[in-house]
Amino acid sequence: MSNDDITHEAGFRDKLVASKQAWARAGRLLTGQEADPATTRLPPGQRLVETWPVLDLGIQPDVPREQWRLTVGGLVERPVTWDFAALLAQPQVEDVSDIHCVTSWSRFDNRWQGVATRHLAAAVGVKPAAAHVILHGYDGYVTNLRLADFVEDDCLLAHSHDGTPISREHGGPVRAIIPRYYLWKSAKWLKAIEFVAADHPGFWETRGYHNVADPWLEQRYS
Repeated sequence: MSNDDITHEAGFRDKLVASKQAWARAGRLLTGQEADPATTRLPPGQRLVETWPVLDLGIQPDVPREQWRLTVGGLVERPVTWDFAALLAQPQVEDVSDIHCVTSWSRFDNRWQGVATRHLAAAVGVKPAAAHVILHGYDGYVTNLRLADFVEDDCLLAHSHDGTPISREHGGPVRAIIPRYYLWKSAKWLKAIEFVAADHPGFWETRGYHNVADPWLEQRYS
């Protein structure tokens, strides 16, 4: 990549981030409503799409499967670094869930394949002092979750979507899937996972976006 490419990429990223921060300041897309997921699948202010829109920070890391590594540490008994073969050696699960992006689109019935986050937590032996999880992407992105939310039944480290490997543009080779919350909590290009005692708000959470991000409560912004 040339210096001109790097400058252009950084400029694009800065403009995108500034635009999204302006959304937060203005409360863009907010309806002021809440909804019960037991009675409706579509959270407040969302529209249903059949495609899968691509959203990122202007950076799409090219991480071949053979070079991908996931480092898991922090408050754990058995820190690990998995390559892709080690990920596939873990028990594999399949789960179908809906996803909801803070930019107002939702996509139903996504079929994911990968490793359950609950299995990962058991494999590394999360210590009692851990209460939060920090996810890191190869693009430098960081987001945070409560430990109890990270290990829910439908959460996984996904390598496939609807029967095919997750593409680079959608966060492949491996991304987190946390269906309960807006999609910015489902970090793409997953590189590292930290189990920690104290919460550490991530990239968007420190730029005007909600720390929890529950779409049913319309927690778009802080």
